[in-house]
Amino acid sequence: MTALTLSTAAAPGLRADAIVIGVAKGAKGPVVAPGAEAVDKAYDGRLAGVLETLGASGAEGEATKLPAPSGFKAPLVLAVGLGPAPEKDAGYDTEALRKAAGVAARALAGSKKAAFALPLTDAADAGAIGEGALLGAYSFDAYKDNGKDSKAKNGKAPLAEVALLGGKPRDKAYKAAIERAVAVSEELNRARDLVNTPPNDLNPESFAAIAQAAAKEHGIKVQVLDVKALEKGGYGGILGVGAGSVAGPRLVKLSYTSSKAKKHLAFVGKGITYDSGGISLKPAGHNETMKCDMSGAAAVFAAVVAAARLGLEVNVTGWLALAENMPSGSATRPGDVLRMYSGKTVEVLNTDAEGRLVLADALWAASQEKPDAIVDVATLTGAMVLALGNRTFGIMGNDDSFRTALYEAAQEVGEPAWPMPMPEHLRKGMDSPTADIANMGERMGGGLVAGLFLREFVGEGITWAHLDIAGPAFNEGGPFGYTPKGGTGSAVRTLVRLAELTASGDLG
Repeated sequence: MTALTLSTAAAPGLRADAIVIGVAKGAKGPVVAPGAEAVDKAYDGRLAGVLETLGASGAEGEATKLPAPSGFKAPLVLAVGLGPAPEKDAGYDTEALRKAAGVAARALAGSKKAAFALPLTDAADAGAIGEGALLGAYSFDAYKDNGKDSKAKNGKAPLAEVALLGGKPRDKAYKAAIERAVAVSEELNRARDLVNTPPNDLNPESFAAIAQAAAKEHGIKVQVLDVKALEKGGYGGILGVGAGSVAGPRLVKLSYTSSKAKKHLAFVGKGITYDSGGISLKPAGHNETMKCDMSGAAAVFAAVVAAARLGLEVNVTGWLALAENMPSGSATRPGDVLRMYSGKTVEVLNTDAEGRLVLADALWAASQEKPDAIVDVATLTGAMVLALGNRTFGIMGNDDSFRTALYEAAQEVGEPAWPMPMPEHLRKGMDSPTADIANMGERMGGGLVAGLFLREFVGEGITWAHLDIAGPAFNEGGPFGYTPKGGTGSAVRTLVRLAELTASGDLG
């Protein structure tokens, strides 16, 4: 992974492949951002004009390269857009810094070292820039040719080192911010790797093995329920979804505990390592990216490990509900009735509404420990994508204040999210003449119906929220900011921030 350091060096004398500066969008043209004073001075104060001549406006996502001025040891200056210039005396938004750093890291792929001279006024800015650089430098090349001509075939290697100019290497707050950025980014990138791994190599058993290895490394207690254990325990939802695959399902429990913890959070992740739709087979054109249907479990896994690495004073339990949804002679059929771990029965009207079935068992399992709050994360419904688009996840819950707190945590870390309602009238559509509830309801508002279904399997009196990340979990378009093409690691940072706020007692 890209190395990240704090540096007090001056930009002109630093040996690097490039100096990264910020440029904002002003009322009358581009404005050179703080941090780039030495570069601007070397251009006789005319850097903004030079950038404008080259077509730069300061808009978010821009990357403009120009030769470094005489006297600089770095040969290149890279100006990245920060968006609208802030009001006088106001600083730059941390998300703007995070995105700009990500753009710079992507633009400098193949370089050994870059000095980031972006606006940096405090430790929070340093953390945001560091995080953006580490996330932006991400690449997934595990399945590409690594022979002698791999560079020609695979493109450029990720930026190797980032030095944050203006940082304070001996300052505790700055050091903590960088350590946090590294831990969160490494675990988020681990989640991206899992999402990007093809389903012939990532099934419930191999996912569980990866979780076991990471748990051992970071002092996390782990328990894996295999098919026999699931059958003995009566986990009908997970077993029903996995019944059609030769790769048996698993339920993985990861437990991070702190001796100083006063609160306990449970995170539950949907882990469908491949979703064909089962007997209710998906139509052509909808199967190719279904390796990403385990993004919720990947996010939960990453968040628990990050909490352990950061030593947060909160107990965090992660539940990974892992199954492969395939059609076969043993697969669950539309019309079958499953007896869930909670004892409730579910009539399966559509086997492609499988995520809610595995989550239902895991939610009930999590509820038995009576945590202070449960958050589930899932690529659950296409309806949520239709409602909120490809970059925003929906938040539902049984407690409005907790839902709001999650929304605010997501906003703080730069993950687009939106609170969604849970209209009671939609519950009736899931009434079944055969079972306690059906796994399908009204078509309109399908994302909300799914949330109402999940609520049925949350223990009484337990605060709960549901994150439907179906839109932002997998980016089929081009990269932007610090977000790559493919797996994104959506919701990891929101979960980590929730754990931090809970640990500190600052949860709204």
